[in-house]
Amino acid sequence: MKQYRYSYLLGASLLMAACGPGQPKEEQDMVHLITLAPGHFHAALVQKTATPGIDSVVHVYAPQGPELEAHLNLIKQYNERADQPTSWKEEVYTGSDWLEKMKTDRKGSVVVLAGNNHDKTRYIDAAVQAGMHVLADKPMAITQEDFASLRKSFADAESANVLLYDIMTERSEITNILQKELLRDASIFGEMQPGTSKEPAIEIESIHHFYKMVSGKPLRRPSWFFDPSQQGDALVDVNTHLVDLTHWMLFDTTELDYKKDIQLNSAVKWKTPLTKSQFSTITGAETFPDFLLPYVKDTVAGIAANGTVDYQVKGFHVRLSALWNFEAPAGGGDTHYAIVRGSRCNIVIRQGKDESWKPELYVEPVSADTAFASALEASVKRLSAKYPGISVEPQGKRFRISIPQELKTGHEAHFAEVLQRYLGFLKAGAVPAWEVKNMIAKYYVTTAGQAMAKEINK
Repeated sequence: MKQYRYSYLLGASLLMAACGPGQPKEEQDMVHLITLAPGHFHAALVQKTATPGIDSVVHVYAPQGPELEAHLNLIKQYNERADQPTSWKEEVYTGSDWLEKMKTDRKGSVVVLAGNNHDKTRYIDAAVQAGMHVLADKPMAITQEDFASLRKSFADAESANVLLYDIMTERSEITNILQKELLRDASIFGEMQPGTSKEPAIEIESIHHFYKMVSGKPLRRPSWFFDPSQQGDALVDVNTHLVDLTHWMLFDTTELDYKKDIQLNSAVKWKTPLTKSQFSTITGAETFPDFLLPYVKDTVAGIAANGTVDYQVKGFHVRLSALWNFEAPAGGGDTHYAIVRGSRCNIVIRQGKDESWKPELYVEPVSADTAFASALEASVKRLSAKYPGISVEPQGKRFRISIPQELKTGHEAHFAEVLQRYLGFLKAGAVPAWEVKNMIAKYYVTTAGQAMAKEINK
């Protein structure tokens, strides 16, 4: 597939159209954001820090309600904090025609989407048809029908010379970055093993929690978050990140063809029980909404929140699991486990109690000897020129990669890094062809995996 291209002249004209005539050139050169139907806190995290080149006025189009209020409260919190406050000005439109108004007003050049996933492909299509760029939170598709719509939107975006991209924050996590760097060093990793269904080449498990803190306050989730037809289940939600990490680590900028390179083997899914009291704590609702009643038994809702998919990509076996619990253990948080298997060592991320619930990177050699230790020391020393302060710490038969605190930027800060990446695409006038092809491959894995998944009890 060709890169999405548009000339600097056309790019300038789009921005000028968004800004309106007669504005100073420095304002015309700014990127103007539109936030469309914010229903997830990720919409606000895009604005947690001020980003050079982005105008401080953001136009919001959304229905009136608690989700919009929660979004605006987060922006207000960022503006009023003592440390590095932002200065966003939210211009809000809540009329019943808010979607059509967004298209006809054209008050921005980039539409930010993070909310109810049931309508996300429709909103993506609306923005692309209006000639506006899109930066969408994951997932961009939760059903096979959505996948077909998304493929069309990518084709339409190419024809309209606009950029369509999703927010993949996990590529900015330093342990993921270093895991990818180390598996490319044959002196320590050897060759990537193809793996088997029982022992995959890559295996990732991500555990999340419904009740959590965001920007220092308890997160209030909308009731629809628990409806698989609106939020999607784990196989098409969190699993989007895991598929993205897998393909990014294995193939970097190599283009994937989902029809030729991917073979789905099996998928299973199971529910997380949620009491009415727990549901009320998270959402503020006193009762389960009607759309959740089919999943309620004896006052406990079974939330379609967990799933595992097994597949092969270019011959490598992969197993990915995403799970949700009500809340983390005392003092704990979300966890991440990822192993990549090489002929000389396994490179593993662990984030559990032993790691104080913080991600740590380990190198576990097949044969621990002096030569391997020396090779690892040399490899990490070379990487330290790019990632200052990293070092090797022997721990019995394995090695821990020590990472300085200044490289651990945290999940919320990763949104600013994704935004910078996206601004680079806007400046270049293209989303790289490999990104486009691999987004399509990624959403094929998630939506086709969800469609084939068998329900089990755990």
